Amino acid sequence: MNRLRILFLAACCSTVLATSAQHYRLGTVKATRHEVTRRLDARPDSGALRIVAPYRQKVDSIMSPVLGESEISMQAGRPESTLSNFVADVLREASARVGKKADIGLCNIGGLRSTMPEGKITYGDVLEIAPFENRLCVLSLDGRKTLELMQQIAAVGGEGISGAKLVITKDGRLLNAEIGGKPVAKDSIYVIATLDYLAEGNDKMYALKKHLSINTTRMAVRDLLMEAIRHNWDEGRRISAKIEGRIVVQ
Repeated sequence: MNRLRILFLAACCSTVLATSAQHYRLGTVKATRHEVTRRLDARPDSGALRIVAPYRQKVDSIMSPVLGESEISMQAGRPESTLSNFVADVLREASARVGKKADIGLCNIGGLRSTMPEGKITYGDVLEIAPFENRLCVLSLDGRKTLELMQQIAAVGGEGISGAKLVITKDGRLLNAEIGGKPVAKDSIYVIATLDYLAEGNDKMYALKKHLSINTTRMAVRDLLMEAIRHNWDEGRRISAKIEGRIVVQ
């Protein structure tokens, strides 16, 4: 009798699962981006505060030291933005440590996860902007692949670039590309400072995989950002960036 009950229940369960599978279908998938910043501290949950209290002092001691200051609040966006310009410039400058200064600095908008605050910048602010373990990667491309890279940047509506200027269309076509103020020459070789993540062809930057040479360094991108902020502060300067027409949409 027990065996019959088990078989009966199993059969019923199978029928329910089969019926459920027929009634539920995935309609649409939507993704949104929500920045977890100090804005959310206005109405903290008391229960959550009690849970994190034993750990908060240690975390704050790590995250709160001030690295420097920014003249403006910098945000990331397409086709061009102040934060992506700043990060791309830092990558390009850092490339000189491992050889020739790169012709182009390149970062992905999707990798910049928060906003650079106006005023004081803490260690924690930079970690929020660059939370991943990305490393500086310096590689070279021939002119044809460099032009492909520019087309791929145009296709996604823009990324963070330094040392180059692009004119693109609203539907993602490349109209013009210049490096160092000159048109991209197909028979030239260009050095690009970027993230190891992009060098693998991620975020649709497929041309970077066809490099002629590559040097993936041990330098973490977030450490380079911190060093740039701290260096400017030591020299009595606040960091800043502006929209310069690096990527223009026509």
